[in-house]
Amino acid sequence: MSLSLVQSRALLGLEAAAVTVEVHLANGLPSFTLVGLADVEVKEARERVRCAIQNSGLEFPNNKRITVNLAPADLPKDSGRFDLPIALGILAASGQIDGSKLVGHEFAGELSLSGELRPVRGALAMSLALHAGRVVTQLVLPPESAEEAALVPDAQVYSARHLLDVVQHFLPQAADAPPPEPAQGWSRVISKPMTQAINYPDLADVKGQLGAKRALEIAAAGGHSLLLMGPPGSGKSMLAQRFAGLLPAMSTEEALQSAAVASLGGRFSLSKWAQRPTCSPHHTASAVALVGGGSPPRPGEISLAHHGVLFLDELPEFPRAALEALREPLESGTITISRAARRAEFPARFQLIAAMNPCPCGYLGSAQKACRCTPDQIARYQGKLSGPLIDRIDLHIEVPALPPADLLLARVGESTTDIRARCTQARERAMERQGKPNHALQGQEIDTFVLLDEAAVKFLNVAAARLGWSARSTHRALKVARTIADLASATRTQVGHVAEAMQYRRALRGAGQN
Repeated sequence: MSLSLVQSRALLGLEAAAVTVEVHLANGLPSFTLVGLADVEVKEARERVRCAIQNSGLEFPNNKRITVNLAPADLPKDSGRFDLPIALGILAASGQIDGSKLVGHEFAGELSLSGELRPVRGALAMSLALHAGRVVTQLVLPPESAEEAALVPDAQVYSARHLLDVVQHFLPQAADAPPPEPAQGWSRVISKPMTQAINYPDLADVKGQLGAKRALEIAAAGGHSLLLMGPPGSGKSMLAQRFAGLLPAMSTEEALQSAAVASLGGRFSLSKWAQRPTCSPHHTASAVALVGGGSPPRPGEISLAHHGVLFLDELPEFPRAALEALREPLESGTITISRAARRAEFPARFQLIAAMNPCPCGYLGSAQKACRCTPDQIARYQGKLSGPLIDRIDLHIEVPALPPADLLLARVGESTTDIRARCTQARERAMERQGKPNHALQGQEIDTFVLLDEAAVKFLNVAAARLGWSARSTHRALKVARTIADLASATRTQVGHVAEAMQYRRALRGAGQN
């Protein structure tokens, strides 16, 4: 048969659309044509496939006109994932393997010139697409990618090291012949539960800073964003890098979603399975680097931090456009990247931990070193952060520099494990009450579930009016107060909880708040 069909998948955002690789061999001038909106790296598959087939001891039909179509034709295809299905299509069309046996299988893998299979991006997204669509098929991938894809429950994933391992499995055979022995490099991959403990940096390493640690605990318990402000060397980065360990353990669904995005970005590692990610982009990162983009669209740092932490150090030094691009994802938990031809949506439910100095020199308000900045310089520096962005950060906390005596003589604080236990219990109370973390409460849900005492209502009303808070600031203070009440195992939100929450909404000096 001169026509063969092989199934594969193309990536568009987190979606893995089905692609049929159609290969036709015809008489005529020898050529190798590849069509179907293929990117440059896909078109380069012609040479990789040719060399891989020849170096594997198989016959490449040099005397034929080869046409490969990647259908549907209007779907962009990128990367080297189509090398393996193209090679199998050519071998099936030339009769070297049984094309009927390819039914019920999907293939992806990049070929080296020797025929070895190399891993591809997005293997987990492919497996999730099959699981979500309830497609019953066997997925054949290179070893590293197969281990990724097998994390999806009930996935039928096979690992192959070399093109010959795949070919041997689909060789033609007589009807009464026994099935061929599986090749040494061909095996079924079954996911094993990850039993090793996840080790996060311990918060006990940070001496002192009880106020900042309390703010981290509240942020972890309620899913709130946090801004740390203090002089250089006060411990802001140490605190932020230990925040992920305070968050509750990831569910299987959360771990799969986070790993799928990491796989798209080429950052997934089995050693980090079910570990909440912490992404720390440099302050020179562009808006596209943060929110994602490109053609085809790729996930940015906010999506790679899905179900984890996005740590922005030196917050005012980031480009204004990059910071303003965070405003919508902080509210919605998703980011939609629209281009002229394509539109992709990525998840972006992250917790923002930001750190900054109070002024250009960093020592405004410091008891150990005098600030040398003028009021105008301070206002210009803090004014780099817009009021709407600051308004969307739930907790603002000052992190003072510790005197040397306190730093050297301070006792070891609470461990991450102890604080995480309290945060998890508070998060469970919120989930039982309203089915979502406190930071996600919207509209009528705030009135229904915050359960303010009458005295707390009066207190907050007077305080918000005097401070000139916006409706968003007031609602965020209410959600923080509800989290504080959950940490205290209180049924209703009382005046003390509201008063503490208000301490975390102080405006920056020199930065206006609407």
